[in-house]
Amino acid sequence: MDNKTNKFISVNYQLYTLEADGSKQLVEETKEGNPFQIISGFGMSIDKFEEAIVGLEAGSDFELTLQPADAFGEYEEEGKHKVSRDIFSINGHFDHENIFEGAVITLMDSEGKRFMARVIKVEEDGVTVDTNHPLAGSTLLFKGSVLENREATNEEIQHMINHMSGEGCGCGCDDCDGDCGGHHHHDGDCGHHHHDDGCGCVHCHH
Repeated sequence: MDNKTNKFISVNYQLYTLEADGSKQLVEETKEGNPFQIISGFGMSIDKFEEAIVGLEAGSDFELTLQPADAFGEYEEEGKHKVSRDIFSINGHFDHENIFEGAVITLMDSEGKRFMARVIKVEEDGVTVDTNHPLAGSTLLFKGSVLENREATNEEIQHMINHMSGEGCGCGCDDCDGDCGGHHHHDGDCGHHHHDDGCGCVHCHH
């Protein structure tokens, strides 16, 4: 396939992390009847993942190993930030239901960009969050098969543009309740908190 942009690609896959001892751990897989879908050229997935599948025909199997630099980057200590408890308060009351150690939340920087963060510690003088992607520092192994690879329709392209402009989840999957796999922000200005599920797909966006 010579033209590798605006391709509607649907795949099933299993994603593993490769451990130092040579073992692998399954961290996610597509669900029956709910494949991972992207339109190429929109930056909806990890670059190396898209490069590996965009030229494959329907019915092709693939196996792809990505080092951290080609996936979600190395883990960075500066990705940790301590922010005011006030941004997690509703009507003057701290949101204990959603803000607790280990919770994955949606934040917004000063430019209005949304990104995911994990709550590390909740204290009286602030909340420490980690904006590193949960798979930062991990070597990834994708094993899967291509279900569909064709030219995207104008309607599908417009739908994706609408999503990426903020009118929905731009990750290309139907079940958006994870974190933002393909979009890692280091802005550090965690000035806003959204009390919703966010534009998730930590596990959908590759």
